[in-house]
Amino acid sequence: MISSLTGAVQAVTLNTAVIDVNGFGMLINATPGTLATLHVGREATVFTSMVVREDSMTLFGFASAEERDVFEVLISVSGIGPRTGLAILAVHSPEEVRIAANTKDTAAFTKVSGIGPKGASRIVLELNGKLVPTGAPVSPVAGAGSLSAWEPQVIEALTGLGWSEKDATSTLKSLSKAEPEIVSGGNVAEILRAALRSMSSGTRV
Repeated sequence: MISSLTGAVQAVTLNTAVIDVNGFGMLINATPGTLATLHVGREATVFTSMVVREDSMTLFGFASAEERDVFEVLISVSGIGPRTGLAILAVHSPEEVRIAANTKDTAAFTKVSGIGPKGASRIVLELNGKLVPTGAPVSPVAGAGSLSAWEPQVIEALTGLGWSEKDATSTLKSLSKAEPEIVSGGNVAEILRAALRSMSSGTRV
């Protein structure tokens, strides 16, 4: 079982990346948040989960071992495949998933495209006792960064994922009004996740 990959990033798309590991180009599927941390030509390490089917073997990559571990628990739920597992982690951080499962917060799961009330109820039922909060913060600490520090990084990540700089800038301006507590923290990963949620809910998918 392949649990992680380290190598030079060869390519990044909206859904996948290719990492050169000792001359082998390894294709991984990943969330936009994870893909945004990868840059062509730079070395990177991703934590991986291999999903084996009768006719395929697919690698899914994650920025942290915690994210991978939550993904593997999610796809153990009846009816939750790898794509839906990635979609959940594209919307919520691993700790947010743990909290939603522990508190039976079905509304958190219905925020994910493709999951309705019945599906959300099944998820929280089957995750009962499997995912518990670790106590890790789910929101950035105030003062963790500044506008000048995070804005170019988030815009670069969004444009690298296919959105125009104009759309990215406009989204961040709207986000600062809609979710000021996230923006004021200056945490790049949190802001990027919120921006992706906002942009994905519009006409662009």
